[in-house]
Amino acid sequence: MILVEKLIKASQGIAVSSHDIKVFCAPAEYKQQLLTLIQAARSRIYITALYLQDDEAGREILHALYRAKAENPALTVKVFVDCHRAQRGLIGEGKQEGNRALYLAMEKEYQQSIDVFGVAVKRKELFGVLHLKGMVFDETVFYTGASINDIYLHQQEKYRLDRYYQITSQPLSDSFCLYLDRQFVQSGLVPRLNDDVLPGPVEQKQNIRRLKARMKKSRYELETAPAQLNGGDGILIKPYIGYGSRGNSLNHTIRQLVQKSRRELLLFTPYFNLPKSLAKDVTRALKRKVKVTLVVGDKKANDFYIADEKDFSTIGIVPYIYEMLLHRFVKKWQKFIDSGQLEIRLWQDDGNSFHLKGLIADNRYHLLTGSNLNPRAWSLDLENGLLLDDKQGHLQARVQQEVEVILKHTRRIGHFRDLDGIDNYPDKPKALLKKIRMTQIDRILKRFL
Repeated sequence: MILVEKLIKASQGIAVSSHDIKVFCAPAEYKQQLLTLIQAARSRIYITALYLQDDEAGREILHALYRAKAENPALTVKVFVDCHRAQRGLIGEGKQEGNRALYLAMEKEYQQSIDVFGVAVKRKELFGVLHLKGMVFDETVFYTGASINDIYLHQQEKYRLDRYYQITSQPLSDSFCLYLDRQFVQSGLVPRLNDDVLPGPVEQKQNIRRLKARMKKSRYELETAPAQLNGGDGILIKPYIGYGSRGNSLNHTIRQLVQKSRRELLLFTPYFNLPKSLAKDVTRALKRKVKVTLVVGDKKANDFYIADEKDFSTIGIVPYIYEMLLHRFVKKWQKFIDSGQLEIRLWQDDGNSFHLKGLIADNRYHLLTGSNLNPRAWSLDLENGLLLDDKQGHLQARVQQEVEVILKHTRRIGHFRDLDGIDNYPDKPKALLKKIRMTQIDRILKRFL
């Protein structure tokens, strides 16, 4: 049992050897390593993701978890997914039971039982979701922004690219598990989705209200004092929680990294819609001569993009809105592109999609996060992140290889005319965008995108 008096703020940092950090660069590697870690786990498995989907890859991972439990009954297996997302079907696919149907069926199929918890951070999915990242296998944290389904695991032809970092550290693993247990399990405020009966609307409303109050004050904690760096190959890691627009330590850390950067900034975001405060920080960095590179997903690399106009529906407007926001940003700061200080790179690889997040400052500070660096992540979703301080540059070669893989499928935007404008869009998106702009609803859309 962890004693309260022994806990300290995890923001003081955890020392990890660079040899205990592995970087993977492809969705297929993510899947293989996920299965390897499940099979090798001996004491605990904690998986946190927006969703574990009822498809081929999702079922394969869930079966692997049950088999691991069957082979080792002492193994603790806990899965945490967003409660709302688990109980609805895919957008645009008609009425469906959602992923909960899979969890119920699998629980009945096996004699062993695992826990699948549904975390509702807001009353409606529109206003916020569980966006925590990081899976724990014994003493190893596998950190990725990816969820679990066919496209994230490159199960079939298409893939969705993310970042994949494996960090072996007992203090870091303990801090992740302690947070999940305290906030969601021991509080009794989060239901098991693989139970037949869920809390009724009144009880769930009360649970969410109480859970929100807890999360606003929550943080990662360590069981013992953090190890000190003793030179050599040590990396200092600091985990952060982000929830709400006020007192958000993750947002504060992101802004501090941008504000204190002196030479180079590399930012990844799949959906270009920077919060106003962060956009100002980036602009100020440019004005003090910092080289800024933004790597953004092309509209065709967005998971909401609908290639065939005859199938176009309202949700398909989302990628076009992101491109319009990027177009405005590039046009406004063209002078920095011309001077070489600002580099915009658009990622596209056929019909595959882009889901990368995070930033690198001055080739020393590496932020791994599930945050999309947009207004929704900034104030609505429950987010987290890991800040890696690589003072001696021991991770540089591994990170450089990762960046090269990412940039392989990007093109440089040298002028705002390199991006499509509204007049270049197909008729249906064009008509809808003009209607949105006329009614000024785009301000509301930007708030929740």
